[in-house]
Amino acid sequence: MVFKKLLGSLGVGGPTVDTVLEPGAVRPGGGLTGQVHLKGGSADFDIEQITLELVARVEAEHDGGEAEGVAAFGRFTVAGGFRLTAGEQRSVPFTVALPWETPITELYGQALGIVLGVRTELAVAGARDKGDLDPLTVAPLPVQEAVLEALGQLGFGFKSADLEYGHIRGTGQQLPFYQEIELTPAPQYGHAMRELEVTFLAGPGGMEVVLEADKPGGFFSSGHDVVNRHVVSHDGADQRDWNTVLDAWIRQMVAGHGHHSVPAPYGHADAHYAHSHHDGQGGHRSGPGMGTAIAAGAAGLAVGVAGGLVAAEVVDEVGDEVGDFFEGDDEGDEEA
Repeated sequence: MVFKKLLGSLGVGGPTVDTVLEPGAVRPGGGLTGQVHLKGGSADFDIEQITLELVARVEAEHDGGEAEGVAAFGRFTVAGGFRLTAGEQRSVPFTVALPWETPITELYGQALGIVLGVRTELAVAGARDKGDLDPLTVAPLPVQEAVLEALGQLGFGFKSADLEYGHIRGTGQQLPFYQEIELTPAPQYGHAMRELEVTFLAGPGGMEVVLEADKPGGFFSSGHDVVNRHVVSHDGADQRDWNTVLDAWIRQMVAGHGHHSVPAPYGHADAHYAHSHHDGQGGHRSGPGMGTAIAAGAAGLAVGVAGGLVAAEVVDEVGDEVGDFFEGDDEGDEEA
């Protein structure tokens, strides 16, 4: 019996785990619900802990270029302290709260190329088995969707999205990385910027919207970035004229009312930010929005970075990409 338990702890004849998430996308700060299905092995096992870990594929900038890796951004113990008998089948329901800064992976059903996963870890007899990984789909909060839709209405186009390791100075950022959504400039701003990057830092009381414009240089000056930060409320997102609000923010940046950021390792750790608050009310929208822009990008734009990663148009393969990527990470851990 002792030998069988030892084999089981090493994965031979041990219990198996399969986590099933509730179908559909979740939202930042919302509940993630599902069940962990266990099946006993060839002997009885004491289940010490069942832990869910939120993981993300991130990029880190350094002097030699960029590197990619896996970052954990949430850990939850959902059960433990019970015996699973040989061959027994047991299901453990769970609901855990996602961090408010959880990156969004889709907009209007179109994948953005962000890879998130939920990894299930089973602690048995002193051994830990990372035995299951499931893709996590996250839809935007209403205010995030409204901001992106307004940018689309103004003529900005979706380019790509990624997760950058590092911290944005002057913000209330909590996670060890942040999401950048890169947009091509609207025609009316094309002379003033080469690209616009949008970062959302949400919290229970509101959200910071960080805008970074890559401004071209002139005859006697080099190009530089201008970064502004704006704070908005979650309340009344559907009652504001976001087209007017975003147009005012962009014009403020074009006019140079912001601080120049200095490139630094691991993102924008040394950037300085201007503060602004806007509460536009009423108004209407017209024309194609960001959903149309992303759909167009998904028709032929690979928004993942190099290395066989996710392309926006291959929505059905997102689950396989998550598994392939994180399995590769596990192999690296084992070699180390």
